[in-house]
Amino acid sequence: MAQRRFHYEQAFEHYLRANRVPYVAVDEARKALTQPHMHPAKPSGDALKSFDFVVYSPQGNLLLDVKGRKCSTRRSTASGHAAGRLESWVTDDDVESLSAWQHLFGEAFRAVFVFLYWCAAQPPDSLFQEIFSYRDRWYALRSVDLEDYKSHMVRRSTRWQTWSVPTEAFGRISRPFEVHRLMHESPVVAARSI
Repeated sequence: MAQRRFHYEQAFEHYLRANRVPYVAVDEARKALTQPHMHPAKPSGDALKSFDFVVYSPQGNLLLDVKGRKCSTRRSTASGHAAGRLESWVTDDDVESLSAWQHLFGEAFRAVFVFLYWCAAQPPDSLFQEIFSYRDRWYALRSVDLEDYKSHMVRRSTRWQTWSVPTEAFGRISRPFEVHRLMHESPVVAARSI
């Protein structure tokens, strides 16, 4: 395993290894410089923020940027079902850098945000299709293609330079990671958890 500072990336790497998914972990300590002409998202040639993993698949390769978020669920008083808002925010730099990486890697790669939710207790099946535990913590996965994210994102904070996707749209465009990894314009298949 690569040395990873945050428990989210460590947990996701455990998930990849446990499911025998071929991947390469990216060294987060280094930033790559681009030439000003290389991508319109970074016209200044500023350093690109690293993504986290390259995942290989016969259906297509993925460039993954893992976004760790705390999952706060509560019980709905009317229905008794679990409810809660899944945070889907990212920064300007996240969007610009991942767009530039996708451009640089080319058509054989799709850029994807993986939202990894750390849950205080085992999350209900009604909220997530793909959950796993790692080091006495529960995690749930949702993933979304960068291009889908960009087409639905709205400004969350100008001051903090963040974006998010409205809850209803996020529910439509995000999917379990296992499904995301296995699909290449094919029907949705059942997700598997560990």
